Amino acid sequence: MTELWKPSDAGVLRLPSGRAVRGRGLRRPLPDGPTPAYGVYLLGKRPPEVPWEARWLRWPDFRLPSSHADTQAALGEAWARAGVERVEIACGGGRGRTGTALACLAVLDGVPADRAVDFVRRHYDARAVETPWQRRYVRRFSD
Repeated sequence: MTELWKPSDAGVLRLPSGRAVRGRGLRRPLPDGPTPAYGVYLLGKRPPEVPWEARWLRWPDFRLPSSHADTQAALGEAWARAGVERVEIACGGGRGRTGTALACLAVLDGVPADRAVDFVRRHYDARAVETPWQRRYVRRFSD
């Protein structure tokens, strides 16, 4: 089993269940410390290769993911794996798409959909989930 994220690790969001997921912006250097075992990358084009297992979701900047079904599957897998592995969710800046995905993980973890954005803003980044349609996506994620 992989050692999990520590609360002090950069960008780590602790969900109510105790699962921890790291959010980050890919335009910044990789944080010091442990690397993920699994990453989900939210970008408009394929990300560069990484030395850990990774999944790409086509998700253009300031927009919504190209496939809701693929997003539900990828985030469901990320949520499950976060219980036993270091999981990272990342986009270019680490706020809009990453915050939206983290809020969706919070919904999967039991946070009511209408409170998930506030949860992520309180515990990850005060400016996470940048657009009205990203907020709406979180509210409708489990539909």
